[in-house]
Amino acid sequence: MPVKRRTFLAAVAAAQAASSRLPVAKGVYFRMLPRRQDPIAAFHLAKEAGFDAVECPTAASEAEAHQMLRAAKAAGIRIHSVLNQTNWQYPLSSGDARVAEQGIRGLELSLQQAQLWGADTVLVVPAVVDASTGYREALERSQRNLRRLLPLAEKLQVTLAIENVWNKFLLSPLEFASYVDSFRSPWVRAYFDVGNVLLFGFPQDWIRVLGRRIVKLHLKDFSFRNNVAEWKALGEGEVDWTAVYRALVEIGFRGVATCELPGGELDYLREVSRRMDQILQGSLAKRGV
Repeated sequence: MPVKRRTFLAAVAAAQAASSRLPVAKGVYFRMLPRRQDPIAAFHLAKEAGFDAVECPTAASEAEAHQMLRAAKAAGIRIHSVLNQTNWQYPLSSGDARVAEQGIRGLELSLQQAQLWGADTVLVVPAVVDASTGYREALERSQRNLRRLLPLAEKLQVTLAIENVWNKFLLSPLEFASYVDSFRSPWVRAYFDVGNVLLFGFPQDWIRVLGRRIVKLHLKDFSFRNNVAEWKALGEGEVDWTAVYRALVEIGFRGVATCELPGGELDYLREVSRRMDQILQGSLAKRGV
């Protein structure tokens, strides 16, 4: 084949691939970045690896929050979401009013830091079902306490994004959708974690049921080979990424997809970023488990 024709066909193929890419920004969780580096260097590394945005945990102090803001601005990268740090220690579903109140205070701080950083979501684990907290109690308490946060979320223009995690709560996509809808507020939506749902469902099914309720995504892969549960690199677990891509196309998802994986250096982060590009283009084939 003549070189010019080969070049032309390659360009056409590249254009077709680009046109099929989901209009989704790539995010990385801050704690995946090398911890020995100062925040400015870490944010620069995220950008160099090909990421568009960073999800950060709630800062421990006001000074740290401002340091993170300066670092992100210096690196020219956006902080798009805050991962609330009191989700598990102080669950909103606790029967101890003092514990639940601590959870509310923690979420208020996360909302305030989100506004400071220019982030538009706070990741929320709404409840924890355990031996001391029944399912109905977790549902009612978490709804009651989250409703207390809605005026602040609206004032700050930051969405409370409910994530599906291993908390024995919201165990079906229908229930998750109903829970989000129960608040009747645009400031409560779903933060869908693709890998977490593999224990009890299929991510593409959940995506279709949740639909436009999904505001953000977490991307990770998972395997149950030989009855051992373990996290895997993207494309090396049991997630059918082609099916996930098709479901995201169907619902018209346009938010940020953030990888939540073990951390590493620049070459590793570049590879994660590359695989995320493949996911968003619908071209990441499952490599098997």
